[in-house]
Amino acid sequence: MTAEPLLTTVRFTVEDYERMSEVGILRPESRVELLDGEIVEMSPIGPPHSSVVNRVNRILVRRVGEQALVVVQNPLRLVPSSEPEPDFVLASERADFYGSAHPTASDVLLVIEVSDSSLRRDRLVKVPIYAREWIPEVWIVDIGGGRVHVHTDPADGEYRLIRTVHRGEELRPTLLPSVAITVEEILGEPA
Repeated sequence: MTAEPLLTTVRFTVEDYERMSEVGILRPESRVELLDGEIVEMSPIGPPHSSVVNRVNRILVRRVGEQALVVVQNPLRLVPSSEPEPDFVLASERADFYGSAHPTASDVLLVIEVSDSSLRRDRLVKVPIYAREWIPEVWIVDIGGGRVHVHTDPADGEYRLIRTVHRGEELRPTLLPSVAITVEEILGEPA
């Protein structure tokens, strides 16, 4: 005799998820994202998170210029089962500014996640998704820890190189090495 499962889980595809938005099941004000087929509520955005996003946005727009498009808190389409909304994606330039479709993994130069209350989810759920999709580089801005975790060299569903960059140190995206940013610029001065 086999035991009946306690719960049956339904996993959604990116197409299912997008269709739910189109027909109004998921409303525009819903703060959710699709991660490995599950619709997950996003963490609330507090002032520290907003401040870092505003700071990084200003820095990236100025320093990246026309080398890439700075995509802020918009969906990243990772077929078949994820559509996260990272805080930043540096994406390859496209004439339509991604008006016809969200960026995909092949468009990405760098993903940046700003983590306050979401650090554990970002590290244990989102980073592996990005690695499986061969996203070349992911930065996790750890607001509480006052540092940035840099993940590079994806292979076999994980990043082979992970380093932590602290205050007093500089970051340079692997695919945009002319763009230099210090941890202080990202996080601001300590309180």
